[in-house]
Amino acid sequence: MEQKGHLYWLRRKLPNQKILQEMDFLLSSFNLHTVCDSALCPNRGECFQNKTATFMILGNICTRNCNFCAVEKGKPLPVDNEEPYHVAKAAQQLGLKHIVITSVTRDDLLDGGAEQFRKTILEIKKLMPESTTEVLIPDFNGSMEALQKIINVFPEVINHNVETVPRLYSVVRPLAKYERSLELLSQVKVRNKNIISKSGLMVGLGETHEEVIQTMQDLRKVDCDVLTIGQYLRPSPRHLRVQQYLHPEQFIEYQKIGISLGFKYVASAPLVRSSYHAGEILRKIISSKGEKEIEKE
Repeated sequence: MEQKGHLYWLRRKLPNQKILQEMDFLLSSFNLHTVCDSALCPNRGECFQNKTATFMILGNICTRNCNFCAVEKGKPLPVDNEEPYHVAKAAQQLGLKHIVITSVTRDDLLDGGAEQFRKTILEIKKLMPESTTEVLIPDFNGSMEALQKIINVFPEVINHNVETVPRLYSVVRPLAKYERSLELLSQVKVRNKNIISKSGLMVGLGETHEEVIQTMQDLRKVDCDVLTIGQYLRPSPRHLRVQQYLHPEQFIEYQKIGISLGFKYVASAPLVRSSYHAGEILRKIISSKGEKEIEKE
């Protein structure tokens, strides 16, 4: 029998360097960033090879100091007024059918950057009316006015990650609030039930099995539609240590529990990240919804 070695499920093939260079050239030509690069995502080679990326707007310097995240922290860059158009042009050049947009957290801006999200979605809809959009948003410090700006331009998916269980917030994301994140997700469905809501969890930070299930239940109470669960991987010695590497079978169990709780889709595997296969997930949900409507008829 072949010996796979310790933590074999976390290993990935080295990405094609030519493809990485081509994507880097495209992004730099439009002065754009991706969370794939800034957050050192383990899937970026696969995604770039498939001509997909999660665009990160509002620069690449975050105003918060989450202890799990590789994105640079400090004084943020001025807002680039050309950025929304550049994101749309890059997406058009890549021929993307589903465009995912996220941002650094910008507590220095009155609306947390919601206006830049709004403009970016509108530019994409103008240039690529057949495409779908998904936004992975910060908490906007709890501003429902900021959230409404985004809801008003109707992205198909609004994603906001709770990231971890409430007990670990003070260590993992000290400037965030678990209840505030749940309320934001709740208001997405209250204000427009047709928008798909989505959230994500990292595991391996010291949470218990029971805490993960409780967090899943909390998300269902606010009618969250989609959940992603992935293994936390330490991006550098400056970040939190991994407390546990979960076996793939544990992720399968979490997926089954999530489906039993009523999520429309649960992506749960060691290397799953918030935007991994986001377009495929949306298509499956839409397809499933269509089949149920046909059954009703």
